[in-house]
Amino acid sequence: MTEPKAKPSRLDSTDLWALIHTERAALAADLTNLAPDRWTTPSLCTELTVREVLAHLTAAASLSPVRWMLGVIRCRFDFDRQVAMRLAEQMGRDPDETLDRFRRVITSTTKPPLPVLAMLGEQIVHGEDIRRPLGIRHPYPIEAVTLVAEHYAGSDLTVLAKGRIAGLRLLANDGPFTTGSGPLVSGSTLALTMAMTGRTAYREELTGDGVALLLDRGVA
Repeated sequence: MTEPKAKPSRLDSTDLWALIHTERAALAADLTNLAPDRWTTPSLCTELTVREVLAHLTAAASLSPVRWMLGVIRCRFDFDRQVAMRLAEQMGRDPDETLDRFRRVITSTTKPPLPVLAMLGEQIVHGEDIRRPLGIRHPYPIEAVTLVAEHYAGSDLTVLAKGRIAGLRLLANDGPFTTGSGPLVSGSTLALTMAMTGRTAYREELTGDGVALLLDRGVA
């Protein structure tokens, strides 16, 4: 069966930015008054703490296409080095400053040369990278998570998700998302989205004979 193509967003860019701003504000609120020692908690994003992931989100909301390209050139087209450099720029002196820097970009519409929908995906996935290890639960709008799931299912542009789910059938049990054919992986749209991006922490929330195969295809 032909791999699924990325589906166009059912929302325009104004609507998508509104979702992104809402999710940023919610994350900032969740992290307010977080105990100092909890900022060093390992996130779900490989080798990064929750504080570092927040700094990464700030960096993404601060990089115009021109600044992004200048950074890529400065890093000699080493994209991982560019990400690390921009993250370090936004860390600040302490967790309070890291959070304050993030608050400043809550309503930003600045972005690297990526689709706005990819920015929503960054916010949701990295939001979970932070919240999950801290034991924070957040109710994401099902439409927003569905849009992100559809985007990742049809593209390897920002996350190697399309290849990870090849030959599998994904079926959400809380919304309309479904894609592919083959061994079944079922669960909430959020759990499927996070598994597609290589997060294995959602294993217990997934069912079907394709779960082990999906989660064995690499981590974030």
